[in-house]
Amino acid sequence: MTMLTSTSLRKVPEIALLFWVVKLLTTAMGEATSDFFVLRYNPYLVVVLGGIALLIVLIIQFSVSRYIAWVYWAAVSMVAVFGTMAADALHIQLHVSYALSTIFFAVILIAVFRLWHKSERTLSIHSINTRQREMFYWAAVLATFALGTAAGDLTPITLGLGYFSAGLLFGGLIAIPAVAFWFGFNKIFCFWFAYILTRPLGASFADWMSKPQSIGGLGWGDGHVAVILTIIIIVFVAYLALSHRDIKPSQP
Repeated sequence: MTMLTSTSLRKVPEIALLFWVVKLLTTAMGEATSDFFVLRYNPYLVVVLGGIALLIVLIIQFSVSRYIAWVYWAAVSMVAVFGTMAADALHIQLHVSYALSTIFFAVILIAVFRLWHKSERTLSIHSINTRQREMFYWAAVLATFALGTAAGDLTPITLGLGYFSAGLLFGGLIAIPAVAFWFGFNKIFCFWFAYILTRPLGASFADWMSKPQSIGGLGWGDGHVAVILTIIIIVFVAYLALSHRDIKPSQP
């Protein structure tokens, strides 16, 4: 097992308010970007190109020796895009129902967590000090995005709640781990519970903004929403990179 250097003991940002803000923005951006490409171009080609782009940014992320804001969030953003593409292609091309795909990705995520915990005895993102743990972390992140995409589409479409109502529902659900954390419940469980819910929360509001008014959206268009959210993400990440607000003072 290869240990990271002392300067790379933290390859994730400090978990604070801005972390959740940027995380939600990436989930929304991933939804709009995936819908724009998958629904307009060959979905198989789009998924392959998305996978290549994801592989490139993950190689960069693994190659750096410490947390770097733009590298980390570029990887998260591409996970958001590719994870959404994978879930959408499974439904659109293979005609797998949202209910079945939700169960499928939930099983995958549970399997990743079980293997991670069996191997490392912890699921804490603050204990990522080996390459193996870093690989488990990104596998879990990818699985949460795919699961959140399937669950996010299941709620407004299959269950008929509509995009805005689904967004409000997930907004209420994400308060559960926040309250549980406040009352001292297991921090690792609360983190991953909230992390999973950010995906359908962001995706629901992205769909509400982008989809036609005839199906309950505002009709802004997938492409426009994707560009707007990408610009906002760039602004936030640039601020984090310059201010180092998401790095503990003790971290080099």
